[in-house]
Amino acid sequence: MINFNTMGELIALAEEKELPIHEIVIAREMHDSQRSREVILAGMQHNWEIMQASIERGIVNTEHSVSGLTGGDSKRLYAYRAKGYMGKQTLAAAAYAVGISEVNAVMGRIVACPTAGSCGIVPAALYAAREERGLTDEAIVRALFTAAGIGMVVDQNASIAGAEGGCQAECGTAAGMAAGALVELAGGTPAMVGNACALSIKNLLGLVCDPVAGLVEVPCVKRNGFAVVEAMLAADMTLAGVQSFIPVDEVIEAMNRIGKALPKSLRETSEGGLAVTATAKAVEKRIYPQG
Repeated sequence: MINFNTMGELIALAEEKELPIHEIVIAREMHDSQRSREVILAGMQHNWEIMQASIERGIVNTEHSVSGLTGGDSKRLYAYRAKGYMGKQTLAAAAYAVGISEVNAVMGRIVACPTAGSCGIVPAALYAAREERGLTDEAIVRALFTAAGIGMVVDQNASIAGAEGGCQAECGTAAGMAAGALVELAGGTPAMVGNACALSIKNLLGLVCDPVAGLVEVPCVKRNGFAVVEAMLAADMTLAGVQSFIPVDEVIEAMNRIGKALPKSLRETSEGGLAVTATAKAVEKRIYPQG
């Protein structure tokens, strides 16, 4: 049986068996689910197809959510991508992440990875990587298992729920998942995957969950765009040889402590942060006039 509870254990297993992290995660899933490798890979391929469809819908979407708070920003950003400071591919990735989140906001089909509120980050990073490096769908599917392994570890040792750990638990975890997957796609070692995850999560520690009017729209949609860029930078820093001073499992432990320390008002209750600004309260009154 292959089992791991921490990133250190996952990395050690991969190094011991001289395998990439995705193979360790697939082996564990085969054991836990009692399904064949072929069935498990097919399931992740299906997820990837849904992710791609949500990106392709998102970048042309002009539909607004029922609340009117979100819609059309992905299309705007994607159209602007060749003109910006950050470069065409980075802005495309941000547009993809925003687009998936906008599809979620209009009740479209997405893959929660790890949550609906952070659904744009991992797929956007991998879609952009495929475009930039000419990667195969098979390579992307394998990288999704690497991302899944990171998400499993965070879920076991901290939280992936905004209601429990703030937005660091959702967008922070997703960014760590994306960064690790990108590093593996570029040929990085298992230890480098962990390093990228550490760098990415560290930068988002303390991020609060403060949705306006209790909806997964503001600031959630645009946060997905920012977080995918942050994940890409963490991957590039790692590949350039930049080391996280704090090991990845200690970063996840810190995330857990910070999440528990956050007041209830900053954990998806809409009782603090941006949710109680004058503009947000006016919007809430418009959406819920009888509230």
